[in-house]
Amino acid sequence: MTDRVLIVGAGPVGLAMALELARYGVPVRIIDKIPDAEHTSRAVAVWPRTLELLDRSGAAADLIPRGNRVTVANLLSGGRRVAALSLDQVPSPYPFVLMVPQYDTESVLRQHLAAHGVTADLGIELLDFAQDADGVSARLRGSDGTESTERFAFLVACDGAHSVVRHRLGLDFKGDTLGLDWTQGDFHLSGYPFPPSQMSIFCHEDGPMLFFPMGPDRARIITTLGRTTGKPAVPLDQDAFQKVLDVRGPGGITLTGTVWISAFHINERQVENYRSGRVFLAGDAAHIHSPAGGQGMNTGMQDAMNLAWKLALVSRGIATAPALLDSYDPERRPVGAQVIAASGRMTRMATLANPILEHLRDVAVHLLLGLAPVQRAMTGLMAEVSIGYPDSPLNGPSRGDAKAGSRVRPVVGEVPFGSGDTPLFAACGGPGAAELSSRFPGLVEALPRPSDGEPLLSLVRPDGYLAAQVQDADWQALIPYLQHLGAVR
Repeated sequence: MTDRVLIVGAGPVGLAMALELARYGVPVRIIDKIPDAEHTSRAVAVWPRTLELLDRSGAAADLIPRGNRVTVANLLSGGRRVAALSLDQVPSPYPFVLMVPQYDTESVLRQHLAAHGVTADLGIELLDFAQDADGVSARLRGSDGTESTERFAFLVACDGAHSVVRHRLGLDFKGDTLGLDWTQGDFHLSGYPFPPSQMSIFCHEDGPMLFFPMGPDRARIITTLGRTTGKPAVPLDQDAFQKVLDVRGPGGITLTGTVWISAFHINERQVENYRSGRVFLAGDAAHIHSPAGGQGMNTGMQDAMNLAWKLALVSRGIATAPALLDSYDPERRPVGAQVIAASGRMTRMATLANPILEHLRDVAVHLLLGLAPVQRAMTGLMAEVSIGYPDSPLNGPSRGDAKAGSRVRPVVGEVPFGSGDTPLFAACGGPGAAELSSRFPGLVEALPRPSDGEPLLSLVRPDGYLAAQVQDADWQALIPYLQHLGAVR
C-alpha cells in the first residue's frame, strides 16, 4: 500500500491540508482541474484562530504583513451606530481579523508548501476513484487529455461546493438556498467614515451594506440584489453599485475604482458525514453558508488542520488507533453546523425589512452587546477561539477547570503546539510531565513544557486542544490514554 495522500482542490483549504501533511513528512499530491492559480480576492477575512494554527508552519508571519488588521466591527442602523464589537480583547496573540485577498493567502501557502518540495499540479482533473481496504485508486486526466490511474492511501476532497468527490460518493448535501440574490465587489474608494481598522454593517430597509476594509482606500463591499428569481444573479457594475451605496450606505462614500465584482446566492448546506472510508471531505465540499461573518475559508482551513495531524500519525505508523481518524467527523461536523447557524442568523437579522422588527433588533442588539459577557461570547465566536471539541472521542480525563477538548491559549514567545516535522502531543507540567515524555518518545514532545502554575499535567494535542489533564503526581493515569491511541514505542 502506498502512503501517499491525494488532495483534490488547490484552494486555501487544499493548500493548508497539503502543507500540514508535507511538513509532517507525509507524501502528498495536490491537484486542481483549473490550469492556473486564481487571481481574484474571493475570501478576505482570516480570523485569529486560523492565524494561530498557521503560526505552526511559519505561514502566519508571512501572511500578516500582506493584510489589513481590523479590530472593531460596527453595526449601524438608521444612520446611527447601534453597537460595536472590539476584537482587541480576544485572548489570542492575534487580536484582530486580517483582511487579505485570498490570492495572497494562497500565495503564502504555496511558498511554504514549495519549501517542503511540493507543488500543486494544476490542470489535472479527478475523473473517478474507487477505494478498498488498503487504499484509493484515482483516475486522473491531464490538460493534454492523457488519462492515468494512481494509487493513494487516502483522498481528501477540498474541491469546493460542487465537489466531484462528494458527488461520486453519493452523499447528500442537505440544506436550503436563502431567498435573496447578493452582489459583492472589491473597490477603491474614498469617504469611508471609519478608520481602516473598523469594518461595518450598515442596515437599511432595502438591504444591508457590509464593508470589510482591506486598506486605507480599498474595501470588500457586499449587498443584496433582491429576491431570487431562479436565474443566475448578475453583479452590479461600479456605477450601479454607487447608486445603491448612496441609498443604503452612510453617505459620502465614493467608489473610485473596481478590482473585482461577482454575484451569488446564499446556500446553507452540509454533508451528513465528513468521512467515507479512506475519503475525507473538508471546506466547501463539506459545508457552505452565508459569507456574512467571513467564516467559510477559516472553517475549511481548520477542517484541514484538524485532520492533517491525525492522518500523519496513522500514515507514518506513529499511532494506530481507529479513533484518530474516526474523530474527524464528530469533531468538525458540529463546528460546521454551528457556523452555518450563526452566519444564517446574522444574515437574517441584517436583512429585516419590517420597521417594527428592525427597531426591536436594534434595541436588543444595543442592549445585549453592551454587556461584557455577551461581547466576549460574540467576539470569541467570530474569532473562532471559542471553538472546541467537548464531545470528541479523543478526549481523556480532565481534572482541572479546563475541559478536555477545549482550546489551549497559545503563549506568545513559546513554540506553537504542533510545530516541527512530527505531530507530537505536548506534556505541560512538572516531574510527571517529564516521566510521560520519556515513556512515549514517539508521541509526546521530548521536553515537557511548564504548566500555568497549577500542580497539573496537561496533555495538549498537536492542534492546540486539551487532550487530557490530571494532577502531575498522577501522571501514570495518562498512560492508558496514550496506549489507547495505539502509540508505537
